Amino acid sequence: MRRPYIAGNWKMNLTPSEGAEYAKKLGEAVKNAGVDCRVMIAPSFVSLPAVSEAVKGTGITVAAQNMANHLSGAYTGEVSPEMLKDIGINDVILGHSERRQYYGETDEIINSKVLLAISLKMEVVLCVGETLEEREEGKLEEILERQLRVGLKDVLPEEMPRITIAYEPVWAIGTGRTATPEDADAAHKFIRETVASIYSEDIANNLIIQYGGSVKPGNIRALMEKENIDGALVGGASLKLEDFLPIITYSK
Repeated sequence: MRRPYIAGNWKMNLTPSEGAEYAKKLGEAVKNAGVDCRVMIAPSFVSLPAVSEAVKGTGITVAAQNMANHLSGAYTGEVSPEMLKDIGINDVILGHSERRQYYGETDEIINSKVLLAISLKMEVVLCVGETLEEREEGKLEEILERQLRVGLKDVLPEEMPRITIAYEPVWAIGTGRTATPEDADAAHKFIRETVASIYSEDIANNLIIQYGGSVKPGNIRALMEKENIDGALVGGASLKLEDFLPIITYSK
């Protein structure tokens, strides 16, 4: 049985003090609500220590939004996975569409980050997804298969439990447009089939696949009712308690 996994990616929002204040309220609300899903939040690098302290004892996981593909060295402005682990962060989002689109991260760069994170026993949310142009050109499956095969290259079968896949149709991120539950489930099904072809049916059946793309309180239940959708990677709606809590408690 795959446990639902709801994650909030704060992107470049909330200062450390704002983030800690919000995280404390969120942690209390989650504890009081008695949620039965895994909950993760990913603040900016500078907010990680304060937010981690604020959610201690609540069961909420705190993750980084990115990391370098080197342990140390002359890489100005980068943050290494060892630095993250030293402050108690063991989860990381990799391959987000904004990293691909704005910062030129290729599938190969993302794969090097995945392998480094896994080598340090970290948990990874690997993001994949197509642009609107790619979808309209009928390249959805081609894009997803490439991103999965390259992104997971050299990840061993026994390491796959550390991997969560987040499907993000790029055209639905921050636009208010959302893939229909049926379209999202079809993409998730293809992702699961691709992972089965790379590894095994068993690994694919146990894989957690999140949907990301303008997830809101109004559409979370319809998405989560689908067979292959196991959670959500939430952007803007994760920044306010009145939006994020109803998403976390969608099954109540």
